[in-house]
Amino acid sequence: MPKTISTLAPEWAVSEWFNTPSPLTLAALRGRPVLIHSFQLLCPGCVAESIPQVQRIERVFGHTDLQVIGIHTVFEHHAAMSPLTLKAFLHEYRIKHPVGVDQADGQTDTPITMRRFALRGTPSSILIGRDGSIIHQTFGVEEDMMVGARIAMALSAPVADEIATTTQQNDAGCADGRCELPSHSAV
Repeated sequence: MPKTISTLAPEWAVSEWFNTPSPLTLAALRGRPVLIHSFQLLCPGCVAESIPQVQRIERVFGHTDLQVIGIHTVFEHHAAMSPLTLKAFLHEYRIKHPVGVDQADGQTDTPITMRRFALRGTPSSILIGRDGSIIHQTFGVEEDMMVGARIAMALSAPVADEIATTTQQNDAGCADGRCELPSHSAV
């Protein structure tokens, strides 16, 4: 069952990143809405439903400051879902947004980020507001209209002045794991 909550999101624990020149942190993304989708490359629901939905979200909200982040959360079949296999999977499915490999804790099969966010399995998604709080979290795939409405509401939240003005940029608009907010904040 989806839950709507309002607590500060814990930081993820990632052992390796793909599709980003440097590691990302939630703290550095503060000021932007963030959609985290947790998946496994051998999860049928992820491949058939969740990843296509995330790609639709990227097409619809690509002109906004929404940041989509994938977390490859492996809690089974570890040998089959290595970072090398994930790299090929990302290429084949044309996944361009940043994807982190959820860090194993070394004592259980439940990776650290999965445990921190109390994820029940994959696919799961977490919408984080500009202030860093968890707006919504769900296990499974929800209707596109519901997800889109929540994202639109998160995008319409005001940007804190201190966050928007302290962001430094380089030629690509990003520096030190932060990306400057566009001059417009409407959807």
